[in-house]
Amino acid sequence: MKRENIIDILKTIYDPEIPILDIYDMGIIYNVKVDNNKVDILMTFTSPQCPMWDMIIEMVNNSIKERFSDVIINIEITFDPVWSPDMIKDEDIKQMFVWEM
Repeated sequence: MKRENIIDILKTIYDPEIPILDIYDMGIIYNVKVDNNKVDILMTFTSPQCPMWDMIIEMVNNSIKERFSDVIINIEITFDPVWSPDMIKDEDIKQMFVWEM
């Protein structure tokens, strides 16, 4: 299992409230570290009051375990820095506007 494998999995998960971009391209994943069968993910949410936080964490856990059943997953939530739309890459912002048309 490599870091790229985990990122590929994260790119299949969408915030139910903002289903335009996956959670990785949205910029709410701050860091992914893989060490043998342990995965550490540092992430945030679009706001501290995100009503879908537990569902998103469950989707992350289940999606990774579906592919790598013996993995140990540690998810740390931070709001430092606070997420903002500026964390979305320019090419992904363009994709959002095309999607809306």
